[in-house]
Amino acid sequence: MLDKLNYIWRLIATGVCFTVFSIGALILSAVIFPIMHLMPSKNRALRARWVICQSFGLFLQFMQLVGVLRLQIIGGAKLKDSKNALVLANHPTLIDVVALISFMPHANCVVKRALWSSPFMGGVMRAASYISNDEPDMLIQDCAEDLQLGNPLVIFPEGTRGAPGEPLRFKRGAAYIAMHSKVPIIPVLIKCSPPTLTKGAKWYKIPPEAAYLRIEVLDPITIDQWVDSDESPAIAARQVTHKLEQYFTEALKIHESITS
Repeated sequence: MLDKLNYIWRLIATGVCFTVFSIGALILSAVIFPIMHLMPSKNRALRARWVICQSFGLFLQFMQLVGVLRLQIIGGAKLKDSKNALVLANHPTLIDVVALISFMPHANCVVKRALWSSPFMGGVMRAASYISNDEPDMLIQDCAEDLQLGNPLVIFPEGTRGAPGEPLRFKRGAAYIAMHSKVPIIPVLIKCSPPTLTKGAKWYKIPPEAAYLRIEVLDPITIDQWVDSDESPAIAARQVTHKLEQYFTEALKIHESITS
């Protein structure tokens, strides 16, 4: 009986969390950011990113307070202190980006173009000057320019949420950006157990117990040893992508053995 009551409570709380997130995004888009836009500033996007960081942090605290989520971040200081770095992470659940951005007050990120037309998130995307993935020709240049300003950039190399139990499949965009920008890579390993908010899953399909989201931030790496200057950019990007897949796959195995 207690388990059933707990499940019902978490189901209701999950719906409340989605509502709170949507209303919060709408308030930011319709009220907070327009007011901030009236204030003189050369760094409106950075100011908006700081607000988003704080808002995401409060939202995660709320999720934990109502019992929907248990969160552990190891090495979070590496994210807070990151500058001019490419933050790469696997992407098992919808909440990943919220957790990462909550630790990075000036971070940029590559997001799906569909969010720009969202009545809730569109204003947030524009205020923060996040980078859309719908223009591949401009994507690498836009990412490199923001990195040169000293800001960290968050990318999920899979391009979308991965399915539980399936091997990692990275797209080449992250490799091209890493090759072009020549900045350190901060690998981030994410595990959600039991799986929740996975690709294609409905919000009400909650696990039998509260999800445990464990995030481990590793030491920075470089791709210099993986890039052959004699190869064409396309071949080099394919090689770097393969090496990144191998690196993350092995690191996640170690991560899994520690947490299981």
